[in-house]
Amino acid sequence: MSGGGGGGGGGGSAPSRFADYFVICGLDTETGLEPDELSALCQYIQASKARDGASPFISSTTEGENFEQTPLRRTFKSKVLARYPENVEWNPFDQDAVGMLCMPKGLAFKTQADPREPQFHAFIITREDGSRTFGFALTFYEEVTSKQICSAMQTLYHMHNAEYDILHSPSADGQDDSGMDDGEGTPGTKLQRFNSYDISRDTLYVSKCICLITPMSFMKACRSVLEQLHQAVTSPQPPPLPLESYIYNVLYEVPLPPPGRSLKFSGVYGPIICQRPSTNELPLFDFPVREVFELLGVENVFQLFTCALLEFQILLYSQHYQRLMTVAETITALMFPFQWQHVYVPILPASLLHFLDAPVPYLMGLHSNGLDDRSKLELPQELEVREDPSSNKDLKVQCDEEELRIYQLNIQIREVFANRFTQMFADYEVFVIQPSQDKESWFTNREQMQNFDKASFLSDQPEPYLPFLSRFLETQMFASFIDNKIMCHDDDDKDPVLRVFDSRVDKIRLLNVRTPTLRTSMYQKCTTVDEAGQEEGKVDASGIFPLVSENKSFPRNSQQLLLSHRLQTCSMTILKCKGGCEKKAIELRLAKIDHTAIHPHLLDMKIGQGKYEPGFFPKLQSDVLSTGPASNKWTKRNAPAQWRRKDRQKQHTEHLRLDNDQREKYIQEARNMGSTIRQPKLSNLSPSVIAQTNWKFVEGLLKECRNKTKRMLVEKMGREAVELGHGEVNITGVEENTLIASLCDLLERIWSHGLQVKQGKSALWSHLLHYQENRQRKLTSGSLSTSGILLDSERRKSDASSVMSPLRVSLIQDMRHIQNIGEIKTDVGKARAWVRLSMEKKLLSRHLKQLLSDHELTKKLYKRYAFLRCDDEKEQFLYHLLSFNAVDYFCFTNVFTTILIPYHILIVPSKKLGGSMFTANPWICISGELGETQILQIPRNVLEMTFECQNLGKLTTVQIGHDNSGLYAKWLVEYVMVRNEITGHTYKFPCGRWLGKGIDDGSLERVLVGELLTSQPEVDERPCRTPPLQQSPSVIRRLVTISPNNKPKLNTGQIQESIGEAVNGIVKHFHKPEKERGSLTLLLCGECGLVSALEQAFQHGFKSPRLFKNVFIWDFLEKAQTYYETLEQNELVPEENWHTRARNFCRFVTAINNTPRNIGKDGKFQMLVCLGARDHLLHHWIALLADCPITAHMYEDVALIKDHTLVNSLIRVLQTLQEFNITLETSLVKGIDI
Repeated sequence: MSGGGGGGGGGGSAPSRFADYFVICGLDTETGLEPDELSALCQYIQASKARDGASPFISSTTEGENFEQTPLRRTFKSKVLARYPENVEWNPFDQDAVGMLCMPKGLAFKTQADPREPQFHAFIITREDGSRTFGFALTFYEEVTSKQICSAMQTLYHMHNAEYDILHSPSADGQDDSGMDDGEGTPGTKLQRFNSYDISRDTLYVSKCICLITPMSFMKACRSVLEQLHQAVTSPQPPPLPLESYIYNVLYEVPLPPPGRSLKFSGVYGPIICQRPSTNELPLFDFPVREVFELLGVENVFQLFTCALLEFQILLYSQHYQRLMTVAETITALMFPFQWQHVYVPILPASLLHFLDAPVPYLMGLHSNGLDDRSKLELPQELEVREDPSSNKDLKVQCDEEELRIYQLNIQIREVFANRFTQMFADYEVFVIQPSQDKESWFTNREQMQNFDKASFLSDQPEPYLPFLSRFLETQMFASFIDNKIMCHDDDDKDPVLRVFDSRVDKIRLLNVRTPTLRTSMYQKCTTVDEAGQEEGKVDASGIFPLVSENKSFPRNSQQLLLSHRLQTCSMTILKCKGGCEKKAIELRLAKIDHTAIHPHLLDMKIGQGKYEPGFFPKLQSDVLSTGPASNKWTKRNAPAQWRRKDRQKQHTEHLRLDNDQREKYIQEARNMGSTIRQPKLSNLSPSVIAQTNWKFVEGLLKECRNKTKRMLVEKMGREAVELGHGEVNITGVEENTLIASLCDLLERIWSHGLQVKQGKSALWSHLLHYQENRQRKLTSGSLSTSGILLDSERRKSDASSVMSPLRVSLIQDMRHIQNIGEIKTDVGKARAWVRLSMEKKLLSRHLKQLLSDHELTKKLYKRYAFLRCDDEKEQFLYHLLSFNAVDYFCFTNVFTTILIPYHILIVPSKKLGGSMFTANPWICISGELGETQILQIPRNVLEMTFECQNLGKLTTVQIGHDNSGLYAKWLVEYVMVRNEITGHTYKFPCGRWLGKGIDDGSLERVLVGELLTSQPEVDERPCRTPPLQQSPSVIRRLVTISPNNKPKLNTGQIQESIGEAVNGIVKHFHKPEKERGSLTLLLCGECGLVSALEQAFQHGFKSPRLFKNVFIWDFLEKAQTYYETLEQNELVPEENWHTRARNFCRFVTAINNTPRNIGKDGKFQMLVCLGARDHLLHHWIALLADCPITAHMYEDVALIKDHTLVNSLIRVLQTLQEFNITLETSLVKGIDI
């Protein structure tokens, strides 16, 4: 739609003519009525499906005819009756396409009783090379004067009525009276006989179409031309000149306005104005965007827009061809700078309905006659079918003010979308992977090449945007956009759309307004669309999509929500002129016309030509319309010299769209802001001025670093920081990814300041590579000792130790980790990944200090005035970065979720109780927030190993067990430790339990819940060692023999307190912001979790078992289950609620007992508590068990569960969990399907 010639492919005069063809379509009286077989067949099939089981008619054997429809509603072929000129070399005429799209449903017949208002619609013809030609058609009705056609229609009605009588002769009168809906949904087919055509009393009308084929989409101008031509033939008074004069004028004497210019030419009754955006404005778009929002509603528009961006199959459905075109063109126009790359048929002719079965993304429009049963139409689930608004037609004021208002509203809405994409992809260029080979070789192997560093780009984006962006980056439209960028380095070669977009990106970079506030999810309200236009600068600065729901500008929607963040006043002021300039440019172009075309004039026609009767579009004289003038200044090869003269006259005043005061104000503000954030130009300045300017710039960078680190710490600490007085409540909530991306931008600016020679797109990564090269050179020469990770891949049991081998601190090793990640393709991406990894390891300040300690390298790379060579400022800068060590970041682990990470495992068994005699084959399975491993078989006698798998995220649980093989299959495991070998995070999973049959609770596998061990800060280059080991779990968890003799004596108060603390921890978890929440699994199953607290409650007052026999809580629960099942069989359950609770309890216990896992009795109890918490049943079960007679047999009188007051208190505490949606980790409920 953009550029100089959507349809121009060759020939020097292609871009200079407003229209290429004038076409007339309609009924060919010489060939008569010819059924459109494909179209009729498709309509018949559709009507048959819509009946949904109604008694089918016996269809006619005549192919393509449908006797269920009256002849007036049948489909007949239309033909191109004439076209002027016959052909043009730059746009060959496609007769089939034009014929189908001018009249997509073929000819339509009506009588004097039917409405016959003219209908206008636009269409697009897309060629094989992707170029487009635009068509604009006006369909109206003319009286049929051919007696043969009228007689043929009468005959068709006689045949239809006879067929109808035959088909309905067996029907009862009552059935006939009720009628049967026809395929079009008419009230009854019997009524069709009374709506028939009678040649003696009815006047027959047939549709005819006049059409303009143009290289660019000047919809409003073409509509005016066609409507005035139609008005001329329906008016009782003849037009001033023959119609040939006006058509000749449009075809040959009206030029195509160059970019940034307006044109006025004459129609039959009045002037017609069109204007074309300049090369630095949004592409030409002449359809009313407001109409789309009025038709669909804002929510549906955004759903439809999202589906289009993700390249779904989209089918539009409407009674009006023009609405189909308006919606399709609006959706594709709002995609700027991206372009729809797949099948695009906004108006699908009835004969091509089989295109809907295409297994590719498409955007098509399907015409509805308004009577179909829409409930039978199958549409994508993402879209909601919307009924058209009231059929009352809005009266459109034909005046310049109305057109100007539509233009301005179009710009306002399009600017919101365009600026959102500009902000979102402001840094896209640095993530583009430039090919190493020449363009031809690259293009040949395009399918195998990666053109964009997606992983690094996504790492900068706010987390809520990732689900959409990760899918959008995989679309064909984004791949084509990046391909265009790679293929077009020079501005002269650039696609016009890409040139406009890049210029906008350059302005953002020039002003450096990309701050963390620009990419947040915080919105503020805006009352109307007009206000959105007035707040245009704010929209441009924030770059956030508008969400509108109900407002007075849109009749069915009042109250617009404009997604816009509260930005700094200076940013808004500077960017305010963007959309405003475009609106001002439109006003100027429409107010002061750049050129007026030649007025229509009499042609050299023969006497008698040009006469016609009112009400009939005449047969035009082809001899005067087939060729243009021999000499025309608009068709010369040097073309519009007049335009070029005007260009030169306006070039130096192009920026005068603002008055002098406003212009000076914006220029001064831009200079003031730019001076604080951009590196100044130092040419032509004295040494003292250079020194002073650089000093101010260095101070500005240091101040920005201080503010940024404080802001990031406040956001990370959240409420705690606000309570300590370190921040305002309203600044919390900014996305962590956004803040870190902003920090990376700052680091790049610092490392770019004062460079001797810039190498690559990332100054930081270039410096790191130089440092790595120097270290490698010194290492090779033997002047340095080896540093890096100390790898102990395996350790035999005889060498077993309770401490992992140390992980050394190494800047070079961290670089190698980044270089080994295949998903990161660009230098900028590698630098940002390295920064993220260093922050997560709390080594950023230390690594950068080590990097800058190579003074020789720094002097070699940087000039004397560079920030990195100012010692005091550098030290303060590193000190500010050191403050990040106060908080825990997972900015590397949570972003690069698909990379392979090595994990190191250490299993520590008991040294005293037979660990050396263990004969079974152990296994382990590790789970994290991002996934879990398969079962890993551990080689016998190996307790320490390293394996590699996809990033698991923060580790949560370990499942450990063995196969019970060998003579001594009993294993007492103290704990398990797992370390991420890239980030250094070490997790400890306490156990302290036996694994084996006939010992402890008979478990062959256990689920262990882990915690992240806090690392100790290092002050020198000594290796990082794991922290001191924590104590093993308490005796209660290790010694499972439940008797009063060997467990700690906990009173009921202590048990109530532990349960209250466990429940309170879960409640606090859900009241925290999602980003501040810890592990829910730890709160449920950890040492102080809910399972442990309830275990203490059930152990209180448990009767002593017989000698040499251990009794577990699960034994009690199984007996209670048996009791309630027996009670239910005897139908002695006291009331319905108890019946439901007992049945649920028995169902859960049975399902856990039937699990194939060998988790032991304590493991089963843990699973029951977790499932009860998930389904909010725990308090019901406690009440159930307290009243169970089994409790009286197995518990002492002083037991907590027999004290009704304490039980009621416990139930009230557990009821507080009902309001929370508890999601259990897979490892906790594996093997259970409830």
